[in-house]
Amino acid sequence: MTDLAPLGRRAAVEFVGTAALVAVVVGSGIQATELSHDVGVQLLANSLATVFGLGVLIALLGPVSGAHFNPAVTLAAWWTGRRGGDGPGLREVAAYVPSQIAGAIGGSVLADAMFAEPLVRLSAHERSASHLWLAEVVATAGLILLIFGLARTGRAHFAPVAVASYIGAAYWFTSSTSFANPAVTIGRTFTDTFAGIAPGSVLPFVGAQLVGAAVGIGLVAVCFGRSAPSGDVVVVPHGEHHLATSGH
Repeated sequence: MTDLAPLGRRAAVEFVGTAALVAVVVGSGIQATELSHDVGVQLLANSLATVFGLGVLIALLGPVSGAHFNPAVTLAAWWTGRRGGDGPGLREVAAYVPSQIAGAIGGSVLADAMFAEPLVRLSAHERSASHLWLAEVVATAGLILLIFGLARTGRAHFAPVAVASYIGAAYWFTSSTSFANPAVTIGRTFTDTFAGIAPGSVLPFVGAQLVGAAVGIGLVAVCFGRSAPSGDVVVVPHGEHHLATSGH
């Protein structure tokens, strides 16, 4: 890897980016429920805000950290690059994942603060059913396939638009509204608002997301082969070679 920012700065960017992403998801959900009583309109507003916010965050912060904002993406990048040294090492994983989780919690608290909600109130929104877990497997697998497929085909520069568009679509074609991100799932337990998820629903969601990440890695191998392109690649180039992204 060349011309990479120091690991501390990259971890800080992962914290800031994940916090901003969750603030967008939670804040737009609160705003939507205040402006409309129609659940369809609420979900539309929430999904559109997430699409725009995620695209901006990937474009802005990707060149520094790769804009993972998602432990599933970070772990997939490590797994696919571990043999050839093309992905993040365990030291980066150990820095990125806690930063993403802490950022997600901070973003949830910030959104609540902006709307005069209790800063920390655990969600009572139960999301516990087998069809929701299947949806998380599908959503996360599709996200991993997209991110690494773009990298394998030399189209990573489309990531801000492509990844944001996929998440926006997955809001609607999955029954779980596509969390597809363990850090964001944990962060959303800290708000008892439209975007919240009850703490008791988190573990199965995260488990399904990790299964989805494994399925996505398998699909990348099937569709694009096992060999990664030269360089340190996952979604948006950082330094001279690195790529990565997210999920909401």
